[in-house]
Amino acid sequence: MTPIVSPEAVVGTTIAFSYILFGNAITQSFMGVPALLVDFPKPSAPGHAERARLLGRQWPVFWAVGNVFFRPISTLGILGYGYTSWAARASVPGSSRLGDWRWYAVAAACHLVTVVHSAVNMQPINEKLDALSAVDVKDKSGGGDVRLAESNARKWISYNTVRLITPVVAGSLALWQTLKGVAI
Repeated sequence: MTPIVSPEAVVGTTIAFSYILFGNAITQSFMGVPALLVDFPKPSAPGHAERARLLGRQWPVFWAVGNVFFRPISTLGILGYGYTSWAARASVPGSSRLGDWRWYAVAAACHLVTVVHSAVNMQPINEKLDALSAVDVKDKSGGGDVRLAESNARKWISYNTVRLITPVVAGSLALWQTLKGVAI
């Protein structure tokens, strides 16, 4: 059986996807979201509600990037590593140099963890931060819990660490296995 797409091309592309996700997580966790929190006023400060509303208005940009761009890449990571794992195990032509299929299965599982974690743990925080855009700055109502604005953003950064670790583990395992297979 000749594959439609070379397993080596699939794994190479999927490794690139893993590192793109890794880079995005670094950017969001260490640059983007922290920049939104610079000089964030304490909940008791007069300007806190306005700043919380601004955070809520800025949040859809981060959320859209995650939903529109990176969710499909994570899903393609599952499919790409899954296909590579299958091809390496089934000895599909062109896969003889891929090495041990189990490492690609672990890489696929890493991307699955990323997708599930994003849906289960990150989505509720995204919704809380997005709701801040509706804050009435005069009576501090209408947009979720304004007092927890900064806390929720910091929690998001902390939870995003999983989305930083799992793609780099997946990409590194797959790259190591691919290079190891080439050396054989």
